[in-house]
Amino acid sequence: MENKLGKKIHVCYGLLFFITGIIVFCFSFLMGKSYEAILRNTIVSLIIAGTDVYMLLDAFSRGKEAYAYDNYDHKFRFVFAYIVILIMSCVFSLVPNLFWPYMALFVILGLFSNNEIGIVSGTGFVIISVLLEESGVYGELFMYAIAGMLALALFRDLKENTAIGYPTAISLMIQAVLLLAFNVLFQNRTLSIGLLIVPILNIMFNLIILMVFLNIFGVYIIRKSNDMYMEINDTNYPLLIRLKEQSIEDYYRAIHTGSLAERIALELGINNRAVKTCSYYHGIGVLENKKKWEDVKHFYEENHFPIEAQDYLREYIAPEKGHVKSKECLAVRMTETVIISIQQLFKQDKNAKIDYEKLIDDLFDKMISDGKLNDYNVTFREYEVMRKILKKEKLYYDFLR
Repeated sequence: MENKLGKKIHVCYGLLFFITGIIVFCFSFLMGKSYEAILRNTIVSLIIAGTDVYMLLDAFSRGKEAYAYDNYDHKFRFVFAYIVILIMSCVFSLVPNLFWPYMALFVILGLFSNNEIGIVSGTGFVIISVLLEESGVYGELFMYAIAGMLALALFRDLKENTAIGYPTAISLMIQAVLLLAFNVLFQNRTLSIGLLIVPILNIMFNLIILMVFLNIFGVYIIRKSNDMYMEINDTNYPLLIRLKEQSIEDYYRAIHTGSLAERIALELGINNRAVKTCSYYHGIGVLENKKKWEDVKHFYEENHFPIEAQDYLREYIAPEKGHVKSKECLAVRMTETVIISIQQLFKQDKNAKIDYEKLIDDLFDKMISDGKLNDYNVTFREYEVMRKILKKEKLYYDFLR
């Protein structure tokens, strides 16, 4: 399945390369450019597209961490945005450059891929617009490339609670300053409101595009994942209720594991929502007496678990040989091991007095002595933090009696 997807992506990006050259060639020809200009524009556009394609394939080969948000799982977002903005960049050459809303377009390209790809592709599109213009100048390229790069720097790493007022105001202010510096100052006319109308319109265009896009992006990409996590991590979620009805022991083990593993995740600054989901649902196969990933993955797909949560669950249930495992899965693994060990001792003697610190130290030390820690992407400091947090929860463990 992954090989087929990889082939599709390679074909798609290959087509993107040729489509870029064809579109720029056609626009250059229809606009009556000279043969030399047509050839130059086509070659430059292919170099730009080739650079973009190389960066996209490189990001694809490096996996999810090379992309912003969930773009690794939705690569065609960028492809669609790329083609639309490519056509727009050609059309922009027919209107005064003061109207070009490239600042907002840089943000769209960056948020649908990553900052580096956004900067390279955005700058490439500005170059195409300048080349296709009747008399394009280098100042237009500098102005929009600087504004776009600044906007991408300000809007990177958006979260649901990120305040976008300041980034928007600063981006628009810088765009306004650049428009004045590169255009208005060089016009031999007395400064008047009439001279500022077009720059003001440019700012308005950018503001409208930014507000519409960021709202859609927030609702359908940032908030959608958060809302899904809130739903499935609710202890009254139907799938957990089914687990409780079928195996009360497995249900409470999952809840206790999720509670403590989440504390570890918060302390380490790793994905606490996915950790909680993995704690709750990695054993959901008990509902059908199945344990293999292929037999249980339908639970996660049918309930629309976030892609990243499914990835952690797959890693936990069926880890690939030779692949370094995540800190998130280690947090779940160690927490559940502690919970199971304590529950078994209480099962033998409900009034047993357990030295929790010694028990936890023994479990953690055994992980190191067996060499299993080498399988995880974790530092010794982080491992010690996990140990320390679990040792602090002595009162919590008394509730397991």
